Amino acid sequence: MSIDIHPSSFVDSKAELADGVKIGPLCVVGPDVKLGKNVELIGQVNLVGDTIVGEDCKLYPFVSMGHPPQDFKHKGGPVSIEIGARSIFRENVNIHPGVDIGEPVTRIGTDCYFMVGTHLAHEGQMGNHVIVSNGAQIGGNVTIGDHAILGGLCAIHQHTRIGAHAFIGGMATVTTDVIPYGSVIGNAAHLAGLNIIGLKRRGFSREKIRDLRSAYRLLFAEEGTFAERLDDAADTYHDHELVMEIVGFIRAQKNRRICMPHTGS
Repeated sequence: MSIDIHPSSFVDSKAELADGVKIGPLCVVGPDVKLGKNVELIGQVNLVGDTIVGEDCKLYPFVSMGHPPQDFKHKGGPVSIEIGARSIFRENVNIHPGVDIGEPVTRIGTDCYFMVGTHLAHEGQMGNHVIVSNGAQIGGNVTIGDHAILGGLCAIHQHTRIGAHAFIGGMATVTTDVIPYGSVIGNAAHLAGLNIIGLKRRGFSREKIRDLRSAYRLLFAEEGTFAERLDDAADTYHDHELVMEIVGFIRAQKNRRICMPHTGS
């Protein structure tokens, strides 16, 4: 296999390009960039810094990655971006690396899809099969689990955790952590239930979805304190993997608030 570079593009001689890389017109690739097998830059893509793009990724015009993070704490030390295989970045996507006095690496898993005009800020940690819809903005130090879907024009506040298989509605403003399998909507966002459509599409059994529904009703009932209901759910569903994933997510960072259902008050 060969490497195909359009003559109008600038690719630093120190950049590492694997077999099958294709670089279209007017791209810039810096000296510390590493492109995996069959990566394609459609055109007018700008990649700098210690940026690693996994095999079979495709980057569309005006994608920018690797420029210094928008964090005043960053002092110019070594930081990087690591992207897994088969992810797609549509037009005007912007990805920032980590911060030298915090988490130095921004990570994106495999098979992710960033739609037009999306932004992942410094120190982001994203799992696999995540979809980021048009215009979504993700703040610094955000963690996003596998198979999460972020709706168009949503905003995710810095340090927020989004659990696996969660769904964020379009234009939602998310400032608190979202449980795995949760569905949130609104500004400010509130928990609107479970992501049942996503669970069905991904082949979760009716029994597992039923257990999640029951545990959800227990967790977010009005009786008792939330801590008591959490303990009750852990005791009742201790052998149910999906429910215990939610329990573990909540208990993992007790200093973070959880996105809760709307009370109507």
